[in-house]
Amino acid sequence: MHFTMAYERAPDDPRSGPVTIGWLREPEKGGVLYDPPERVIFRQTNKAHAKSASRCPAVINMESRFFMVRCPFDLHIGFGRDKDGRAVLINRAGAAGGVRTAKLNEVLVLVNEVEWRYPDRPTVQLKLPYIFICDEPVYVTQLDAFAHYRKEPLPGTIFGGRFPVNLWPRPLMWAMEWHDTSKDLILKRGDPLFYVLFECDSPDRAITLVEAERTPELMRYIDHVSGAVNYVNQTFSLFKAAEAARPARLLTPRQK
Repeated sequence: MHFTMAYERAPDDPRSGPVTIGWLREPEKGGVLYDPPERVIFRQTNKAHAKSASRCPAVINMESRFFMVRCPFDLHIGFGRDKDGRAVLINRAGAAGGVRTAKLNEVLVLVNEVEWRYPDRPTVQLKLPYIFICDEPVYVTQLDAFAHYRKEPLPGTIFGGRFPVNLWPRPLMWAMEWHDTSKDLILKRGDPLFYVLFECDSPDRAITLVEAERTPELMRYIDHVSGAVNYVNQTFSLFKAAEAARPARLLTPRQK
């Protein structure tokens, strides 16, 4: 008896080829700070030996499915409490920092203490403009840049997340749960900040990432779903409503 995997398709099926995923910055203001996402590729590695990890098909296949977002800012942040006991962020870099103290709260947010998962682990969020979109069912998973070595380890762990980009085009943000508040959070511009992994209906399909055109249809749909997290606790419950309002096509590759 012959068994066929559910995701196998005929070669002439359009879904048997690569899946195209678009990305854009929203808002575009200050876009020069935010580098395009890039595929995780380790160049200049040892490939002379047949058993080198650089030539391992499993390693190569895995790495090809991760895309990296680099940190846009130089930040040196401490955690403390004010005279009233309220949690605060401290700009250790001061006037020498890349981000002025007056502008710091526009990019880095200390989550309200009542929303922390643990009472002794503050949560900070770095605001980012990256949005991913696709015209077929695709889930994105955000996770730490685990394959890149940090000279200055994070004083905590980052929050991951997973949601369908074809229905929920929302800006990603980087979030960390601060386990050791005696140690500062140090981020360097250009260093790997996080990875994204895309899952489609077939695990062997290649991923093509392109910059998306800001078409009126796409921007209207982004506006349609944006901000829902501020008013609804379980935004996944809105996916069906979002799908009903979604145009058939949102992704148009940007012409350069």
